[in-house]
Amino acid sequence: MTNAADRYPPTQLSDVPQDIREMILAVQDKTGFVPTVFLKLARRPDEFRAFFTYHDALMLRQGSLTKGEKEMIVVATSAANRCLYCVVAHGAVLRIYEKNPLIADQLATNWRKAGLTPRQRAMISFAMKVSLHSDELEEEDFDALYRHGFSDEDAWDIGSIAAFFGLSNRLANLIGTIPNPEFHLMGRVPRDRARR
Repeated sequence: MTNAADRYPPTQLSDVPQDIREMILAVQDKTGFVPTVFLKLARRPDEFRAFFTYHDALMLRQGSLTKGEKEMIVVATSAANRCLYCVVAHGAVLRIYEKNPLIADQLATNWRKAGLTPRQRAMISFAMKVSLHSDELEEEDFDALYRHGFSDEDAWDIGSIAAFFGLSNRLANLIGTIPNPEFHLMGRVPRDRARR
């Protein structure tokens, strides 16, 4: 019986177009390894480029959300969508940004019990509604954000990240994307020990 991981094996780096190879090598230089998702998605170069262009537009956009808060949205909504890859990979990034080895596990298990500020709790509540029940969004959902200083543009950012990772979660599950072992230790132990 074939499983998704075998059906869609990672692409060999030597087989991807030069621009994508350069992007992947830049990530490898920064992290010390190539995240599985890059080699899985490189199977379809045009989709790879579109995916990462939108990813970067959302995750690197300057706004009132911190990098850590954006990763909180990813981890909480990915957990709700049962995406192992995104919870583990983005959980590692979240731990590093927040310098908190516990936050990713808390968000992935039960975001309502996580050590969040009231502002972050409002943000995650909104993101979860977009992720799971976007058809039920009401003015009160936006008002809850306004009470914590968020703007309409912030609501768009929160919702867009939740929506984009809904696509990412489903795609990662479809193609059997398994997290690299390195992700599990990142942000939990000093970097030199995590690479062993």
